[in-house]
Amino acid sequence: MRYLHGVDEENASVHIREAEKQAVLATCTRAKCGTVIVGNNHVIGLGFNSPPASMESQRRCTVDKSSYDKKVTDKTCCMHAEQRAILDALTSNSNRVKGATLYFARVDENGKSKAAGKPYCTLCSKLALDVGISEFVLQDENGICAYGTEEYNDISFNYKPEI
Repeated sequence: MRYLHGVDEENASVHIREAEKQAVLATCTRAKCGTVIVGNNHVIGLGFNSPPASMESQRRCTVDKSSYDKKVTDKTCCMHAEQRAILDALTSNSNRVKGATLYFARVDENGKSKAAGKPYCTLCSKLALDVGISEFVLQDENGICAYGTEEYNDISFNYKPEI
C-alpha cells in the first residue's frame, strides 16, 4: 500500500468524490458505499450497494446472520458497490477493465465522506483480481491510498477485526 501525494492524490481525489456521489445513491441500511472504475482515463464502471437488482424483496439487512448455515459465506444482503461497478464495466467496457483502477468511497447517513477502513471483503477482492483490475484506491484516516489488487486480496483474507 502506498499513500498518494501531489498530482496523483489530486487525480485520485476527483474519482473518490465521484465514488462518494455513487455512495449517496446506496439503499443499504448498514453502509453507504460507492465505486468508480477508471480505465484508460475514462470512467468505465459505477456502483453503489443495495439489494440485488434493487429488489426490496431481496433485502436481508435485518436478518440475524447467525441464522444462516455456515456454508452461506456472504452474509450481507446487498450487492457491494465494487461488484456492481465491475459488472457495469464488464457489460459496457469489457475491453478496458484489465489494468483499470477501482476507486472506493464510503459516506455517512448525511452523505459526508467517511474513512473507508481496512480491506476485508474477499468477495470483492477476488472478483477484482480475477477480472484484471490493477489497483484499489480508497481514503482512510491518513489520506488516499492505493493497493495493488493482489496485495488487497491478501490483506482481505488476513483481516482480523480490532477488538
